[in-house]
Amino acid sequence: MIIVIIAGGSGTRLWPLSTPEYPKHLLTIIGDNSLLQNTFERAKRITSVDKIYISTEASHSDHVIKQLPELKSDQIIIEPARRDTMPCISNALQFIGSRHGVDEPIASIHADHHIRDVNGFAEAIKRAGAISQKHNRIILLGMEPTHPDIKYGYIQKGDVFDNGTLAHEIKSFKEKPAHPKALEYYESGEYLWNMGYFVAPYRVFAETIRKFADKHWIQQLDRLANETSKSKRDAIYLDFKKEAIDTALMEKVPDLLVIPGTFDWMDVGSFDDVHKVSAQDQNGNAVKGDNVHVLDSAQVYVRNDTGKPVAVIGMDNVVIVNTEHGVLVMRTDQSQKVKDIANKLKGK
Repeated sequence: MIIVIIAGGSGTRLWPLSTPEYPKHLLTIIGDNSLLQNTFERAKRITSVDKIYISTEASHSDHVIKQLPELKSDQIIIEPARRDTMPCISNALQFIGSRHGVDEPIASIHADHHIRDVNGFAEAIKRAGAISQKHNRIILLGMEPTHPDIKYGYIQKGDVFDNGTLAHEIKSFKEKPAHPKALEYYESGEYLWNMGYFVAPYRVFAETIRKFADKHWIQQLDRLANETSKSKRDAIYLDFKKEAIDTALMEKVPDLLVIPGTFDWMDVGSFDDVHKVSAQDQNGNAVKGDNVHVLDSAQVYVRNDTGKPVAVIGMDNVVIVNTEHGVLVMRTDQSQKVKDIANKLKGK
């Protein structure tokens, strides 16, 4: 099996830790390794290093190469500019398919997720690969919701496709919902969080595009297939439309399958997520960095990336982040609004 790790995105909800120049997948948020390095280690549980690829934007490629010295330069697929997930994934899969053949399953996963049950993750990806090869279908992975969550899209499960593999037909896709609808999805037991992971041989992926996607994507893949020059491939890439793979392809395909993940999973997209996955003391306080002092406080997350001391006294349910890029102080329940601040600061 082949793994392609999608290392894109800006992680604006994690400002001031995550910046356009050094986004969240490159950051050390949990433990001693970056999210990207942790994802790479998980991929090694599934396949050999020579079958692991990273797709990343040109401005981040040097950081990726530095963090993953086991990879050869031709295993880093560099996007000349951000074009959303359909161009990114299509380009990566076409490149991989031209090197490894069209029949070996390729799993597309994301670099900025947190998973503790590495064995459960590896087993699910391998199972998806076997199903995709056997039935010539694209297999998605979904996660059983543990609570109503408005940050994720949802997949509605249909009929059981194969009892032995736990695969389901897909009844519908749902966009990120408001809380009442998320609660309805959660209580019904019919929905999975959409992890954005899928598995299929390149042959199946390309055939599916030809059947269901707009002509633009067919033409672009044909152009890529006939070009080996990096500069010319970059020029083709820049002609891609900006579109997510969900709307460009997945939501149009009637015979997708989904496997419920049997492992823990989190898209570490905001500071309330970071707090949840961080080691906490008996008062629910999580601290990362040196020279941090917390007194008479509970359920706080404090990170200090500078040499200056940070003191927190008599505070509950707050996030304090101190970096060279700025200082963030907020109530934990306001985590989703950090993106607004990051966007406001972009032009400054």
